[in-house]
Amino acid sequence: MLQPSKRVQQTKESYIRNILKVIQQPGMLSLAGGLPDASRFPLAMLEQAAIELAKQPSIYQYGATEGLTELREWLLNHQALAEDVIVTSGSQQALDLIARCYLNPGDRVLCETPSYLGALQIFDLAEAQTLAVRSEQDGPDVDDLEKVLASTPIKLFYAVPDFQNPSGRSWSLSKRKAVAELLAKYKVAFVEDAPYRELRFEGESLPTVTELCAGEAFFLGSFSKIATPSLRVGYVMASKDLLGPLKKVKQASDLHSALPMQKMLLSTVSHPDFTRHLEQLTAHYCLRRDALVAALDKHLAHYLDFEIPQGGMFIWCRLKHHQAYQIAAAALEQKVAVVPGDEFWPAKLKVDYQAIRLNFTSLEPKQLEQAVIGLAKVMQQINT
Repeated sequence: MLQPSKRVQQTKESYIRNILKVIQQPGMLSLAGGLPDASRFPLAMLEQAAIELAKQPSIYQYGATEGLTELREWLLNHQALAEDVIVTSGSQQALDLIARCYLNPGDRVLCETPSYLGALQIFDLAEAQTLAVRSEQDGPDVDDLEKVLASTPIKLFYAVPDFQNPSGRSWSLSKRKAVAELLAKYKVAFVEDAPYRELRFEGESLPTVTELCAGEAFFLGSFSKIATPSLRVGYVMASKDLLGPLKKVKQASDLHSALPMQKMLLSTVSHPDFTRHLEQLTAHYCLRRDALVAALDKHLAHYLDFEIPQGGMFIWCRLKHHQAYQIAAAALEQKVAVVPGDEFWPAKLKVDYQAIRLNFTSLEPKQLEQAVIGLAKVMQQINT
């Protein structure tokens, strides 16, 4: 029987993807996935964009590997973070291209703990060695970061500085500057993933770490959280030299991302009403964050601690008395889905503490409280 490669065998499956069938059962309240609220998709703008596609038959032809020229120009003008950009099938593909182009088996990659599960899977698939730096409320522990950088060769440092998945944390300006300086000092490339950056509810918008980096850096962006995820349009920005290998691998991988989706996305984000859509979306998600915070304070204060994020889609809850996998399994029986925090640690590293990640964007306020009440029942039963 044909056997999968070792790299596939050693890559851990996604807990979230594996419980999707369970989550879709009637009556299930899911706090597990990072799903946007479908009722807030900009459907009128998307409908108008789709109608426009019928008038442009050339958009259905093969296209450039780098992406639709007009979209690339819009991105470079809108972000002004780098000299070149490649449009990808979601920012997940951008991260995969970076790993395939720049990581050899055994290369060391650094991330925060906890870290984005999808990135950890990609690094495993690239057969890299994933190391970790401790995360604090305002970003990585700078002393710990320098200790790691000084003691071992690191090729890439991957991070989500704005409303991180899963912790919801954002780096302070001082941490952004300190990290940029350390990466330049030790000649380590930075990979900045920013899918939640525009979902800020409060506080001051800070410069990207990429802007502050004197050395090599990649900036990954996505429209999945602010427009619609099914279009699968993301991008990676960097210097032309850094993006050169990515173009080669993308060409071999999928030739180019779907042009109709790129055109629809461009028509949507450049629409005069899109800024208003984004403002309304962030206000909507802020109310849902507040609803989940209120429910946690009311029903689960005895069982967990959490920080209130200034944006994004998640609340990270540290458990005081329970094991995360036990809670997640028991919660499913109460028709509540959560993700155990262990999933967000590199596979070969010890988990520092027990936690669960809760999403607040996909359920209505009453449903959020219902889900929290279900979690409270589970924790009370296991605690007794």
